[in-house]
Amino acid sequence: MSLIKQLWLAIIALLLLSFVGSLAISIASSRSYIEQEVRIKNEDNATALALSMSQLDKDMVILELLISAQFDTGYYRRITLRDTEDNILTERSAGEYSGDVPAWFRSLVQFDVPIGVATVQDGWRQFGTLELESQHSFAYASLWRSMLELASWFLLAGAISLAIATLLVRGIKHPLVRVVAQAKDISARRFTTIKEPRTLELKEVAQAMNVLSANVRQMLSQESQKLDELRRHLQHDRVTDALTRDVFMGRLASLLGSDDARATGLMVMVRVQDLEQLNEQLGHQATDSLLRELVTQLASLDDAAGETFVGRLNGSDFMLLLPLEEDTKALLPRLHQALDTIALQAPATGIHLPAAVVAYTPHDERGVLMATLDDALAEAESSSAHSRIVIREAKQSSLFNTHAEWRTALNSAILKGPQLAYFPVTDAENNVLHYECPARLELADTWQTAGVFIPWISRFDLEPALDIAVIKQALEQLTIDPTQKLGINLSLASITNGQFVIELRALLEKQPQLAKQLCFEVPAVLNAHAIGSLRGLCSALRPLGCQFGIEHVGAEFTKLADLHDVGLSYLKVDSSLIRGIHTSSEQQTIVRGMATLCHSLGIQVIAEGVTEKAELESLFRIGADGATGPGVRL
Repeated sequence: MSLIKQLWLAIIALLLLSFVGSLAISIASSRSYIEQEVRIKNEDNATALALSMSQLDKDMVILELLISAQFDTGYYRRITLRDTEDNILTERSAGEYSGDVPAWFRSLVQFDVPIGVATVQDGWRQFGTLELESQHSFAYASLWRSMLELASWFLLAGAISLAIATLLVRGIKHPLVRVVAQAKDISARRFTTIKEPRTLELKEVAQAMNVLSANVRQMLSQESQKLDELRRHLQHDRVTDALTRDVFMGRLASLLGSDDARATGLMVMVRVQDLEQLNEQLGHQATDSLLRELVTQLASLDDAAGETFVGRLNGSDFMLLLPLEEDTKALLPRLHQALDTIALQAPATGIHLPAAVVAYTPHDERGVLMATLDDALAEAESSSAHSRIVIREAKQSSLFNTHAEWRTALNSAILKGPQLAYFPVTDAENNVLHYECPARLELADTWQTAGVFIPWISRFDLEPALDIAVIKQALEQLTIDPTQKLGINLSLASITNGQFVIELRALLEKQPQLAKQLCFEVPAVLNAHAIGSLRGLCSALRPLGCQFGIEHVGAEFTKLADLHDVGLSYLKVDSSLIRGIHTSSEQQTIVRGMATLCHSLGIQVIAEGVTEKAELESLFRIGADGATGPGVRL
């Protein structure tokens, strides 16, 4: 039995004990008082009636009339006149009780009042004995009325006491519920903090648990910082802090091989011309500072992304990836400004920074893109070039020609309903953890992947509408096969949309059994506002049994300490860290560190983009809990 129930039972038992005890004492004292008063009344009335009869002639008719007159007042139960030999001369008595006092109460009280006895004289000799017994109906009625009034008062007092007790219990229960919820969160490895209650004992418990949560958060921050330092040491150029060539090329290959929206964008390559001569003029320290500033300026061109892709391909060549960027005209002035900023830092050297810009799309060949960039960069370096920035426009065939056509087509496709693809996520025993279900939309009479339409969905702010349509389709699929677990991608625009969260919760509450089979995934590019929205979404949907995960988690993901109280079920490590992991000790070290950190919080680690069996074996060996990708087969 819970503590609150025990407390309520104790309060109710105390009130009942007080009521019953007070009522019993009141009835007993009132009964004793009434018995005493009736006894005195019997004696006085008997004496007065006997005195009146003694003064009259002893004519039986007259005596009977006198007794009848006294009896008919209604206050007597029996009046009997006996002679000196105890024979009844005359008697008047009443029938059964006819009042409104319940029989159980009369039997419980049962007045024990002695009859009044007086002697009737005839001159100097005794004529007889008069016995008088009062009617108890008035006493019963008086006692019954007293009990009802007392009970009414106790009911009122009890109601007031219960109301006060409710406030007291609520004041104890709410902090206790918070402490219990925090204890459950800690047992589930969600280290939340709560407001400290006023109750001293609960306050001490809450303080201890909050200290525990703070210590865990500090530990996570420290471990994340150590992991980030290790990653930078292994994957970044020590001079400029840009990605090394091998790491950058691996991420580029992973990006081009995916159907994600990030597989569409622009590539920028910048060359520091005559780097050796620049070293001689400025010195190594100043040149290194200049190169670091170049990397900073390139990274600033992608201010919308949480993770920038800047790599150093060799001593003088630097490359930047701009996912979701398509407008080269808008990029050109920003790139000019960035390069001018670098040139102004060494005006005496006449530094030359030729650049090339090429668009990339899903499944482009990396070698072809690099060759195109080299060709464009060679043109920018030539003395006959009209501009130091050469742009190679991609020959892309768009599904639709105008924005209006795109908007109309997308709205129609969402209204018609998306199609879900199925990619299994398996553990080391090849058991299915869940299925990844990216959306497909029918555009131009063909089912298109996310990389084709997501940039346009984002441009028209249609993410919430698309995500709701995808969830509805997932619920329909679960109606057919409710044993499956489906992973659904949610955009940041959706989770930060309050109306979307309300609509999603209402939709899932209608089918709570199917809601338990859904896993919601959000991208790893999370700012403070998105983290707060994700925390609210998890709080709203966790009672329905939904699971939550983060997808495309790269090595730069340092927000785990901020998400320790969200209640994540898993993280999906980006394919850029998985591709070729069986041959890279650096990648193995980073993924092993991420797995150890996540497992300390009860979070599973799932690898994305697995292509080879050797990668799969290496991943499970270093601590991954699941994997997905072209190399994962059931």
